[in-house]
Amino acid sequence: MTTTPDTARWLRCPLTLDAPEARLVCFPHAGGSAAMFHPWGGRLPGVEVHAVCYPGRAHRIAEPPPADLRRLAAQITDALMPLADRPLILFGHSMGAAVALETAVALQERGVEPLHLFASGSRDAPYPEPEELSDPDELNDAAVVERLLTLGGTDPELAADPEFQELVLPYVRADGRMFHAYTPGPAPMLRCPVTTIVGDVDDDADRRPWSTLTSGPVREHGVRGDHFYLVDEPPLALLGDCLPVPARSGP
Repeated sequence: MTTTPDTARWLRCPLTLDAPEARLVCFPHAGGSAAMFHPWGGRLPGVEVHAVCYPGRAHRIAEPPPADLRRLAAQITDALMPLADRPLILFGHSMGAAVALETAVALQERGVEPLHLFASGSRDAPYPEPEELSDPDELNDAAVVERLLTLGGTDPELAADPEFQELVLPYVRADGRMFHAYTPGPAPMLRCPVTTIVGDVDDDADRRPWSTLTSGPVREHGVRGDHFYLVDEPPLALLGDCLPVPARSGP
């Protein structure tokens, strides 16, 4: 495998493997970063984990955050092509599931068939009506912080810190605007299998008609927890089951 500067800028690999059976590419939620998936490195035998680094946060804080979800997916695809010498499994959480969807489409167009797409924090259901969606620009800072706390995954003490808000809220809003403006292409878009994963008390799961978005099989999988169930219980055993030779998740 020969990586490019784009690969290093867009993807973080917590543990490289000499000859991986497959590569798992993880797409963070709106306002999220690659750091969420760093603990997954080395926990799926034979699987090399790569976490996508969106612009506008973490080590890319000086860059403008993404504004067009389909363009973002195309840029991620450019960075992924050197990694396509091994089967690619895509895992997207919440907004990341939509980014993974568009990345899978872009990979297909370049002759790379993803092995599997996992849509976490997303359920197979009709799209919500426009009036059900919250435009992030209509919310003040306090409302955005409250929304983060309601979803879970954000420490309340940290969320109350003015410096945290000054740093994080701009890209949280930008991600929200991008996701709010995104409209998918005509269905079906994919050929690969899709597994949706949703917590049993997740009232904020993204709704997306996955069964019409792929010509491959769609499986729904329920887990314990809220929208950020994966912080405490990553679905590693489920991911391992989709490998050509199922891998057992490590401790």
